[in-house]
Amino acid sequence: MRVSLCVVGRLKAGPEDDLVSDYLKRFDRTGRALGLGPARVVEVEDRKDGGKPGEAALLRKALTRGAVTCALDERGRAMPSPDFARMLARHRDAGAPEIAFLIGGADGLDPALVAEADRTLSLGPMVWPHMLARAMLAEQLYRAASILAGGPYHRA
Repeated sequence: MRVSLCVVGRLKAGPEDDLVSDYLKRFDRTGRALGLGPARVVEVEDRKDGGKPGEAALLRKALTRGAVTCALDERGRAMPSPDFARMLARHRDAGAPEIAFLIGGADGLDPALVAEADRTLSLGPMVWPHMLARAMLAEQLYRAASILAGGPYHRA
């Protein structure tokens, strides 16, 4: 099952980009044998003039037909890492060709796009900068693959 991070804004070279790249490489290596991956990042322009509806339209165009969509939103469901891993495995086992995680820009996702998503996920009760949310999601993807593979990375 392919994994897409469909995100608003372009990540410049720097520590966040390095973290995302590192964790997605780890995810690809670990997840390949589990039927997870490859992972890709699809960046769309932030629409200062079109606002959240304009960004939502670009994110919709970035989605692959048949992909399970998971919107990252502060009002979404927070779940422990093992539950996140099981959620990925359930979608994979159900034959989903892809899961797409949607991350909005600085102002978040358009509420209409959140309502359309198959599921809504929160990275916790705190609000995180959208560029850092990418790195946090990439780490959780790697952690999930490690959990499913029985690896030592997740120690809980």
